[in-house]
Amino acid sequence: MKKYAVLLAGCGVYDGSEIHEAVFAMLAISQNGHQYQCFAPNKNQHHVVNHLTGDEMSEVRNILIESARIARGNVKDVRQLDAQDFDGLVMPGGFGAAKNWSKWAFEGPKGEVDPDVRKVILDFVAMGKPVCALCVAPAIVAKALEDSPYSAEITLGSTAEASPYDIAGTHEAVATLGVRTVEKTLKEVHVDSETKIITAPCYMMEGHISEIYSNVKIAIDRLCEF
Repeated sequence: MKKYAVLLAGCGVYDGSEIHEAVFAMLAISQNGHQYQCFAPNKNQHHVVNHLTGDEMSEVRNILIESARIARGNVKDVRQLDAQDFDGLVMPGGFGAAKNWSKWAFEGPKGEVDPDVRKVILDFVAMGKPVCALCVAPAIVAKALEDSPYSAEITLGSTAEASPYDIAGTHEAVATLGVRTVEKTLKEVHVDSETKIITAPCYMMEGHISEIYSNVKIAIDRLCEF
């Protein structure tokens, strides 16, 4: 039985981890007969968004505490995450990946990754252990790999199907960091066999919840094959 670390960025698509992607990832790990442990940074999230209106709220929330909502309380500080203890890393998407793990949402490719998050990503890659990044999370992986000995092929979606985001522009942005981009639809994932980095579009594309689940499941299945 393998055990995977699941890195969370809060709770909720607009200011934390995308809940569907996070839960589907944990479910798929379990369906493969394996275990997982959730982690998150123990610091305040960038801001709090009212998910009914999209408006920013005058509140302060902690990423670790908010992530506990998804993890049903079983979540640890990312500083306790030792890659040696796990068989791979899973990174769900959501705006929290771009706001709380990094400054990508505000500065694009120039936005630095949280040092603890970057260390975790590089530790798994350096040990030859697989990393599965969903939705926008591959952009954070790309930034973490910048100025490291590692590069990768990743996807953040496809221009061939409907998306609420600028897929071409996003691919162009992450390519400036030294990664290679590949277009993949919601029915596909990309596996970089050299770095063992698996990336899946998920909610970067327009899709029903069942399609998102299928995409996450394919990605986690590939993760568990390593």
